[in-house]
Amino acid sequence: MRRDILELDTSLNRQVTDRELSLHDVEAIRLLLSGSSVVDWQRLAFTDYSEVDRYLATLLLDMNRGEDRERVRYVFNESVAYLEEQIQLRFPKDIRDPADVRDLFIWASSRGGFRRRQILSCVILKLMHVIQHMEAADLRFQTAISEAALFDLAEDRILNQARDMQDRGLPIVALYGSRKSRSSVITKLIAKRENLAATIFDKLRYRIIVEKHEDLLPVLKFLTTQVLPFNYTIPGQSHNNLLDPDTLWQALPPDASAQRVDRSMPLTAESGKNEFSGSNYRMINFIADYPVILPETPADSFSFELGRIVFLMVEFQLVDEETARLNEEGESAHSLYKDRQYEEVSRRLKRGRGRR
Repeated sequence: MRRDILELDTSLNRQVTDRELSLHDVEAIRLLLSGSSVVDWQRLAFTDYSEVDRYLATLLLDMNRGEDRERVRYVFNESVAYLEEQIQLRFPKDIRDPADVRDLFIWASSRGGFRRRQILSCVILKLMHVIQHMEAADLRFQTAISEAALFDLAEDRILNQARDMQDRGLPIVALYGSRKSRSSVITKLIAKRENLAATIFDKLRYRIIVEKHEDLLPVLKFLTTQVLPFNYTIPGQSHNNLLDPDTLWQALPPDASAQRVDRSMPLTAESGKNEFSGSNYRMINFIADYPVILPETPADSFSFELGRIVFLMVEFQLVDEETARLNEEGESAHSLYKDRQYEEVSRRLKRGRGRR
């Protein structure tokens, strides 16, 4: 089992001075922490092409590359076709055939003015989100590359991104990466209620340890803007009992209140909580579909139809040094966590769940 341990020399870190978040940063981080779905969003928060390009780069799409522009336009056309044929929607000409598909991200983020354009742009982007993911899954089924080889590609890219975090001055102490062993997968399948159809989300996982609690936000911002496409966070698989919502609001620029920010969405998600963790265990963790570029695509496949990107589910955990230390004390200790898990496995195999 491959295990990556990247210890970072914090004495080399430059001071991170930009801790202010844009509205887009806040919305992306809220999605990670709450375990909600971008399909339920009613508005985006992009301000210009540069922000859109930065987001597309997390999907490994470069709009300066002709093949990627063709792919984005293809997904757009497929989305509009579905909406016209199945939902009976009709689109104005500028939305039906925009000069640049990136305009939809800007229109979907607009406030005031012609509300219909904003709504229709959001609708198309939601379909693009679904179709891109669906076709990436089709591409993965067609390729002969093993899951282990794909994990190798993901691990190499994540480690390079971790080094980039340090180069940019982010206060990361260490990054631990591992693949779940065969015995751990078996244990989890038996311990989970839905063992026959269970999806193991954390075959590949990374724990990021930052110096101080206040360093959590800058690292979350980097993750959502540079490392992974925030919209492909797996709904219902997030857990956050570490970061207080007020911390997020305080990092907004002073004029954020004028942008009608909805502060009602909870950030303390329990949906992804591990039932065997101790009651005092504190952590941010979420599962993301992480994109990797295939080294080669099936010979009979056109890149604009299925693309060249597939997704792998990766678990990300985030904690500060002091909390990590406390998590290894008392009932939260990892050894006791494993004992509780093995006890449930033994009880279920011998007597069935719920029978004592």
